[in-house]
Amino acid sequence: MSSATLAGLVGAALVGLGLYGVIADPQPLRKILAFNLIGSGVFLVFGIVARKGAAAGLSADPVPQAMVITGIVVAFAASALAVALTLRLFEETGRATLRPDAGTKPPDDGADAE
Repeated sequence: MSSATLAGLVGAALVGLGLYGVIADPQPLRKILAFNLIGSGVFLVFGIVARKGAAAGLSADPVPQAMVITGIVVAFAASALAVALTLRLFEETGRATLRPDAGTKPPDDGADAE
């Protein structure tokens, strides 16, 4: 197994682990971390695909490298915004999680209507 194949498999594992974290964990900070894992895995796989294309004899193209660098900068900015919003949520509510029943109306049992 070559190093490029191993790096591609690691990138795919990062995407899978991050996807599991986004779906399974209700904590917002952990979701942000899991989303960053997904992004890192995608950047790694994209870089490996670009490297394998250059190794196959195709002309060297700087566009994939520029896209990965731009993606890293955008992911950093989005992560900073998400953390800032989570801190603001903590300041307003006193907790960093959202209630699962925040948008539901309490059931009316009819006990107060006599």
